[in-house]
Amino acid sequence: MARNITSRNVNYSQWYLDVIKAAEMADYAPVRGCMVIRPTGYAVWESIQRHFDDAFKKTGHVNAYFPLLIPYSFLNKEAEHVEGFAPEVATVTHAGGEELEEPYAVRPTSETVIGHMYSKWIHSWRDLPVLMNQWCNVMRWEKRPRLFLRTSEFLWQEGHTAHATAEEAVEETLKMLEVYRKVMEEEIALPVIPGEKTAGERFPGAAQTYTCEAMMSDTKALQAGTSHFLGQNFAKAFEIQFQNKAGELEYCWTTSWGISTRLIGALIMTHSDDDGLVLPPRIAPVKAAIVPISTDENVLDNVLLPRARELAGQLNEALGGLYTTVDTQFHLKPGDRFFYHLQRGVPLRLELGEKDMAAGTVRCVRRDTGEKTDAAADALIPTVKDLLEKMQDNIYSRAKAFREEHTTSADSYDEMKAILEEKGGFVKAYFGGSAEDEVRIREETGATPRCIPLSDSSTGKCIITGKEGRRTIFAKAY
Repeated sequence: MARNITSRNVNYSQWYLDVIKAAEMADYAPVRGCMVIRPTGYAVWESIQRHFDDAFKKTGHVNAYFPLLIPYSFLNKEAEHVEGFAPEVATVTHAGGEELEEPYAVRPTSETVIGHMYSKWIHSWRDLPVLMNQWCNVMRWEKRPRLFLRTSEFLWQEGHTAHATAEEAVEETLKMLEVYRKVMEEEIALPVIPGEKTAGERFPGAAQTYTCEAMMSDTKALQAGTSHFLGQNFAKAFEIQFQNKAGELEYCWTTSWGISTRLIGALIMTHSDDDGLVLPPRIAPVKAAIVPISTDENVLDNVLLPRARELAGQLNEALGGLYTTVDTQFHLKPGDRFFYHLQRGVPLRLELGEKDMAAGTVRCVRRDTGEKTDAAADALIPTVKDLLEKMQDNIYSRAKAFREEHTTSADSYDEMKAILEEKGGFVKAYFGGSAEDEVRIREETGATPRCIPLSDSSTGKCIITGKEGRRTIFAKAY
């Protein structure tokens, strides 16, 4: 059962694909650039979705659903928006055996159709704010697809809100960025840097874009989620107006924000190793696998298996869900059964053999460190809970330490180029240049400005122009 996984140090790209294959998370679809998310991968997405959806609802947002097909003329109403997405848009030109009078765009994002609906629903200041979210699929025709990271069709959530004032909209934008940071760090164990995107990296049509940037285990950056202050750009394009308290008509101020199945790719590349997938316990669909072991079929069927199921029931009740599974793959050797769960990232393996039963213990094996502990069976619940929390903390701390170890400051452009060439990772440098300067940096180094960290308000001499600039993180990215 042990499946060959290429070492990260030999071929990182192949390692990533091997981990996905070994864990049976996804496979390639017959349509170029699309993927099939297999049950293991989809269970991880459901767990991610659950954590974020709960957090959204706690902040007053409600879920809705909008159509997959958008009249193409809607995209043309916001010039910068259509220019930004035009190369990625898939269109439907025929339906029902006939050519359509107007083609439909398969949604690359939903600002336009939601803006159209908001213009019908919003009339007065009493209707505001509107706080909606939808979980759906989108399509952006990807030229260089990669499972989970970049696929032509992917799953995501997109929040869309409308407000009476710019201040309220900006507050919403930053609030949702903090929701992202909190869930990513506390539940997914993904250390991120919240920051503002530079002008050249903004979402098409946004006044300001904020991001959570993460470092993968090859030191490249990955944009884990974004939150956009759209100003009144889409409100004016779609006539989203309201009557204020003075009886005057005003345009709304809107926001949008989203995370996607790309987070699964982030999980894999941040935490996993050469043996396979590693999942933080709070996001793992299966947190513990009980493996009964015996060469005596009678003992296995009549003693160990009933006891394993009893323990699983107790653990599931204590953990508040169906988070414990009992391994019954008795046709396999114990080592292959162990490896099966290891490659799928199950945080804890609980081994139950005849000697363990006689001693009243269970062997607990951690996925993150391989550490083994013999726990008293009658104290298994507190032991498992404690181990899962320690694993969660360790996985996060390990990833954060890696990021800090691979973050370097540069005082000049030449120094930044040398760091990116020799060491990689995140490079902090003062930058106040133009979008054209960003293009130059990308062409010469392969790196882009990932964000201006919200936690750092310092200013200094721009490494390109020599003028005043903000501290900015540069990196090569996915």
